[in-house]
Amino acid sequence: MTDPAAYLPVLQSGRWFAHLPPDFAQPLIAMAHLRQLQPGEVLFLRGDAPCGLYAVVRGAISISGTGGRAHEARAALLTRLEPPHWFGEISVFDGSARTHDAHSAEASTLLQVPHERLQAWLQAHPQHWHALALLLTDKLRTAFVAMEELALLPAPQRLARRLVMMAEGYGQWTAEGQSRRVIGISQEQLSLMLAISRQTTNQILKDLESRHLVRVQRGEVEILDLAALRATCY
Repeated sequence: MTDPAAYLPVLQSGRWFAHLPPDFAQPLIAMAHLRQLQPGEVLFLRGDAPCGLYAVVRGAISISGTGGRAHEARAALLTRLEPPHWFGEISVFDGSARTHDAHSAEASTLLQVPHERLQAWLQAHPQHWHALALLLTDKLRTAFVAMEELALLPAPQRLARRLVMMAEGYGQWTAEGQSRRVIGISQEQLSLMLAISRQTTNQILKDLESRHLVRVQRGEVEILDLAALRATCY
């Protein structure tokens, strides 16, 4: 499919886009074009100039960063974005460089709303900045929750909570109680996302498997009992 409008059913399954007023949603799609990325391909890197607002309509995008001196630099996987997530709004607001790296975790299709076109449209229709602000504040809430978990929760609870959040699409879907059964993420990616060792991640997942809450396979985690998994988070 080459027409962004063909992905409207995917976009409308997401809470943010579904609640946009038509006089913003329609121009947003009209301004967009499709981007196809191969596995591992760079979308943008930290320090890159603003390039627009994006929506994932197929595949997945990894948002990551690195820190420390060159010889001892460490990588951190912050999140994995799947349909129908929108992202890139920080640079839309402040016009500053990208804060993190974005790579395609698998073959992916994105909608890109170019930065200059979006800025010009918003200048002519300033009442719609509020809708973009809601997208930003939703991400901020999720970030605060993750910071709190890192400071207060032991690794097993943090891992279980992250699996539940991913299974529930980080609360972005419109359908009540919607969840995905299979999460496409490796043990290494989970360990990077939660700042714990690969060995600790493996031990926690084995414990969850022994309790028949998940099934771990190469590159994915299958949720067998979401309600019971959620109960282990507290």
